[in-house]
Amino acid sequence: MKNIVPVLALSLISLTTAAQQINTLTAKEKKAGWKLLFDGTDKAGWHTYLKSEATASWQVQDGALTTDEAAKKNGAEGGDLVTNDEYENYELSLEWKISEGGNSGIIFSVHEDPKFGATYLTGPEMQVLDDAKHPDGKITKHNSGDLYDLKKAVSNAAKPVGEWNKVRILKKDGHLTFWLNGTKTVETTIGSAEWKEMLANSKFKNWKGFGEYAKGHIALQDHGDQVWYRDIKILVL
Repeated sequence: MKNIVPVLALSLISLTTAAQQINTLTAKEKKAGWKLLFDGTDKAGWHTYLKSEATASWQVQDGALTTDEAAKKNGAEGGDLVTNDEYENYELSLEWKISEGGNSGIIFSVHEDPKFGATYLTGPEMQVLDDAKHPDGKITKHNSGDLYDLKKAVSNAAKPVGEWNKVRILKKDGHLTFWLNGTKTVETTIGSAEWKEMLANSKFKNWKGFGEYAKGHIALQDHGDQVWYRDIKILVL
């Protein structure tokens, strides 16, 4: 019995250390040039698409950016959250979890212009989904880790609803690679013959402006369902 207290103390220390690592940069990451896009406390550095600031539909709760359904019910305007800055070549790392039956996405190379009424009109997307219970889960190229409606993930690496999923997106000179929970899910090159064929066979084939901007904002999609994002960091290449 006398060993229980030290074991519990070590467990609590481990949990505290793990929690402290969320929304922070290690010394190694700082030296390499990584930057936090979200520090776990406020919405600085983000705004709602085509708005001057982040609307109340996005809140910070327990160290995560989340779509606040209560705020929406009280009249808060929704919309995708986008970075204030634009990026072209980078490595992006973040974590997400989705509500039961929920849908969201990580959209990149977003061109912000009133003639484009939504982020997805210009930006390709890494799908975020409850694959088991959302209708899109039954549609090829609409599952978590897919390059939405363009390329299916080589394997389904998503964790169950309620668990955090780790994303890594590498975009360099048009070459695009997705990882979900350490598994490479998609690799392609924007503008390549493969890309043009995928585009021609997608819902975006006649969308002028889609995938045409090398540099753009990174967006977290408000699809009407609750979703959580945290530990968002970027390394500009």
